[in-house]
Formats: sequence, structure tokens, C-alpha cells
Amino acid sequence: MHTVGTLSPSSIEEAHTQYETVGPAAQTVVSEVAKAMEFDREEYDERVTSEVVETARDALFASLLEVRVGSRGEFDSWQESYDGEVTTVGHENVDRVVWHAGPDGQAVAATFQEKEDAAVATLRRQAFGRLYRDRL
Repeated sequence: MHTVGTLSPSSIEEAHTQYETVGPAAQTVVSEVAKAMEFDREEYDERVTSEVVETARDALFASLLEVRVGSRGEFDSWQESYDGEVTTVGHENVDRVVWHAGPDGQAVAATFQEKEDAAVATLRRQAFGRLYRDRL
């Protein structure tokens, strides 16, 4: 078993603080991408809205979430000791699992067979959508 990512908030308050800290980075990324796309000032003002920056912040936060990657047995052992609700997607007969334990006793997991990077990215989007989006 191994872990990827750095954000593992233990409360929604901690998640909110971490979400706020990625805001300036999201703004910088959006600005640099607009510059690379050669937006002039008028086009930048028209197209780079607060919704665009918020989407970048959401994606950045989600991409930093801590995800555990392990075998089905490792996941089952973790789940037995976890004192919370786990939503698992995918087929139960698949050998590998990725999971994220969020705040307030909620976790999400997804099964996968071979493509770990894709599974981690998918799980992060699901974790953000299920555990954080409406609360941040």
C-alpha cells in the first residue's frame, strides 16, 4: 500500500482552510494560461471570470487530496478499522482499490485493475464532488 497526495483534512474547517490556501495558486495558474494563450487585457477581462478561477481552485484542491492505493485485502483491512461510512464504486472482484477518507467520517473508494494514475484522478474528482464541493 502507498499514498499519493498531500491534503487529508480531518474536519470541514481544515478542508476550508486548505481550500482557501490554494486560491492564489489557482489565480496564478489561470493568469499564466491566459498569457500563454495570448489573451489581451480586454479578452482576459471578458473570459477569465470568477467562475473560471473557482473551477481552477476546485481542480487544484482535488488534485492534491491524499489517496491511498492498495490491494483489495489492504483496503478491506483498512475499512474494518475505519469508523465511518465508505462509498465504494466499481466491481467488487477487482484486485486493487484507491480510497480517500474525508472529514466527518466519510470516505470514498474505487476499484481498478491496472491504470493507477487514472484511478487516482477519478477518485479525487469523486471525493471532491461527494465530500467537499457543497461544503466549501
